[in-house]
Amino acid sequence: MSKKIVVADDEPDVLFMTAFSLRTVGGFEVVEARNGLEAVEKAQQVHPDLIVLDIKMPRMNGYEACRKLKEIPELRDVPVIFLSAKGQRQEIEEGLSAGAADYILKPFAPEDLIAKVRRLLGLPK
Repeated sequence: MSKKIVVADDEPDVLFMTAFSLRTVGGFEVVEARNGLEAVEKAQQVHPDLIVLDIKMPRMNGYEACRKLKEIPELRDVPVIFLSAKGQRQEIEEGLSAGAADYILKPFAPEDLIAKVRRLLGLPK
């Protein structure tokens, strides 16, 4: 049974590339969301094994979405990875303090994302 991942990004090209990489290279089942609110809603519906969030999104940014996810008992322990172009120490610290397990800077190499996902899910490389 493949692991389920919710990926949220408001940039269609980034969302496509991230989802495509996780599906084809990683072999994961991917549920796509276009903003933070949709990510929270879809996560509640599908109960993913991991969530990947952009930070700057409409309706609810990634920090807010992560905090909201951590308030939901059945999603509290689901690892969250931030995927963002915002790479200053303050942004990374805010992401980690919101409850994220990891933070990856854009642009990113798909194999790096997949390696971090596999590590967080306790899967072999």
